[in-house]
Amino acid sequence: MHAETKTAANLLRAAQRVCVSTGAGVSAESGVPTFRDAQTGYWSKFRPEDLATPEAFARDPQTVWAWYRQRRAQLRTIEPHAGHRVLAEWERRFEQFTLITQNVDGLHHRAGSQNVIELHGRLDVARCTSCSRELVGLDDLGADPRCESCGERLRPGVVWFGEMLPPGALEAAYEAAAGCEVFLVIGTSGVVQPAASLADDAKLHGARIIEINPNATPLSPLADVCVRAPCGEALPAIDAALRRSS
Repeated sequence: MHAETKTAANLLRAAQRVCVSTGAGVSAESGVPTFRDAQTGYWSKFRPEDLATPEAFARDPQTVWAWYRQRRAQLRTIEPHAGHRVLAEWERRFEQFTLITQNVDGLHHRAGSQNVIELHGRLDVARCTSCSRELVGLDDLGADPRCESCGERLRPGVVWFGEMLPPGALEAAYEAAAGCEVFLVIGTSGVVQPAASLADDAKLHGARIIEINPNATPLSPLADVCVRAPCGEALPAIDAALRRSS
């Protein structure tokens, strides 16, 4: 990993505009279960469309909220890892730094990142179905939470199957990818669209691509350097190399 780490650090040293895309592998290193991995015990009998669609929420909001209350409770026991913290530090290091994530755990925010584009929303956000007021935090909101402003029902602040991405999120992600000098793709499968196409767009506009993933992905041939390690190991190593040469 040493040679690839040094190459990645050299690419970053020459850059002022950096964009990062993170996927489920980043969350997994903190112990965040995927949607399907979390479907154990009682929840194993449910289909995803019974728990994570607008239709399911309209039909049975209490069951949907019970599922998300469990997932929110799991997050209360989980902390950001070293990779999250390096990315938060890089936001302060580089002149222009944008973090795009498919993850819904909010760990990038908890690590200190601020300029984050969350393509799929966040589990620690509840949003009013009427006035769109948002409540941020992982407190237990009860079986059928209501908005303090208008009294209407709150819903989990994530993007469900069949829903559009948050307004402006994808446009902002493509703008950041097209404008960066270095694009890092970290812990993603490289198959989930539209996020997977961001690296292609960055490459098309001249960016150098760094992939951090223990395994090869469909995006690997696009990369200028592939660091084959978990991001909790790779990012601190790259950061250390970057600091040594600063």
